[in-house]
Amino acid sequence: MNETVSEIQSSRSAQSTLAGVGARGIGTHQVVLEIMHLTKQFKAFTAVDDLSLQLRAGEVLGFLGPNGAGKSTTVGMILGLIRPTKGTVVIAGEELPRNSAVVSENIGAIIENPAFYPHMTGRDNLRALSLTAGKIDEERIETLLKLVNMADRADKKYKTFSLGMKQRLGIAATLLSDPAIVILDEPTNGLDPAGQREIREIIPRLGEEGHAVLLASHMLHEVEQVSDRIAIVRKGKLIREGNVEELLQDTGYIEVVVQPAEIEIATQVLEQMPWVEKVTVEDGMLRVVAMDDTGSAINRALVERGIFLSTLTPKRESLEDLFLDLTEGDAAPVASETASQMNSLSEDAIR
Repeated sequence: MNETVSEIQSSRSAQSTLAGVGARGIGTHQVVLEIMHLTKQFKAFTAVDDLSLQLRAGEVLGFLGPNGAGKSTTVGMILGLIRPTKGTVVIAGEELPRNSAVVSENIGAIIENPAFYPHMTGRDNLRALSLTAGKIDEERIETLLKLVNMADRADKKYKTFSLGMKQRLGIAATLLSDPAIVILDEPTNGLDPAGQREIREIIPRLGEEGHAVLLASHMLHEVEQVSDRIAIVRKGKLIREGNVEELLQDTGYIEVVVQPAEIEIATQVLEQMPWVEKVTVEDGMLRVVAMDDTGSAINRALVERGIFLSTLTPKRESLEDLFLDLTEGDAAPVASETASQMNSLSEDAIR
């Protein structure tokens, strides 16, 4: 390695990507992180408002919200970097801030871009981080390089890495000491589509390895693909929680296409059906809010009035549609307001 032991040990920026002591031995589905009635106020601005969540071992929880919804502030309170105005954070059964060491003992987090030595290889960077923790575990390093698909590129210098490679090495560094909880805050920000796909492929593996993963993001497609459960926050409040199927089960509708001249009478016919909740016309098609299994009844009712369908297709709103419905009107500038409030209130940090 190109750095001396003293230089490595004195560099806190690199060491900050390493935390945690063990997903091993924790039973699947055991609650490892619980936040209860968490609230954070910056003077007159409430960034997080009475938020309660649980995170279990082996699951990936997608923490969704528009910019400024309070995701990063929540992560800061979980990590003990921001003092809550109210509420409680419990990590592996220990409450913050009574035992602040519980964070470093159980959580590995990537917040923004991880820091590494640019002139060292990826493998040597992981060795340096292992050394700051007490010993170099070559077997663990090799296991993690394979996990993040970096084994064949680990001997290249970090300064030559693409953004996707840097982020994957950051995930490996976070996992060095096998943390029970892994927090990823916008892990694909700034990555090209190939890099985003690489990170999406890694995240489910972390849950399979027994880690509890909190994925804070506003990338809906990403979260929908990799998460076991999803929590959506708006203006600091939890507004919906569950798995994707649960969240979307009430958003089904049936798309009906008839001849343009028959749209009005078809609408009147369907509105009279007791099992039809609502009929609207969008882009020349009828959008019928009814159960998926009522398609044949819709067809029969229209045929009896001499109206023949062109197509009838059961549909379901996407997570993106649901998210936009729930968060419509939220403004991104709130995020910068939150950031400036956080930066100016250093007294709130828990040292």
